[in-house]
Amino acid sequence: MATKGNTTLHKGIPQPKDAFVVIVKTEWNAAIVNKLEAGAKKIFKEAGIRTSSITVPGAVEIPFAVKQHYAYSKQMPDAYITLGTVIQGDTPHFDYVCKLVTDGVLQLNLMLDVPVIFGVLTVNDEQQAMERIGGKHGHKGEEAAITAIKMIVLNRKLQ
Repeated sequence: MATKGNTTLHKGIPQPKDAFVVIVKTEWNAAIVNKLEAGAKKIFKEAGIRTSSITVPGAVEIPFAVKQHYAYSKQMPDAYITLGTVIQGDTPHFDYVCKLVTDGVLQLNLMLDVPVIFGVLTVNDEQQAMERIGGKHGHKGEEAAITAIKMIVLNRKLQ
């Protein structure tokens, strides 16, 4: 999603009835993550979709929160969106965190009956993150929301 390649994503956004999405976001890099969330919520509001948010300390904790919410929530969502920002540092920690959260979201998509959208930025520096929250690479929070909407519609068709 780092390129300008998908020029059709914003076209033909469906409006599923009675949809509900849970956003799971990190505290880490909150200034960036909050803008991702604001972009996602803007799209959901326009589509008439209800949302709820859960905040976790870091990206590695995202899959756990999704799994627990799915297992124990009384209000089952139609989709989850994972939002975070992992910025490259001087150690291999970046690589481990990115792999753990990516693998976790993949596992959730294979286990759960609802889609889990990957909206975690994995960038080399803060400038790249800024380019992805309304800069030259679009708004990845908005894109994650549109993807969630389209996956909700697809999931409903497949059931």
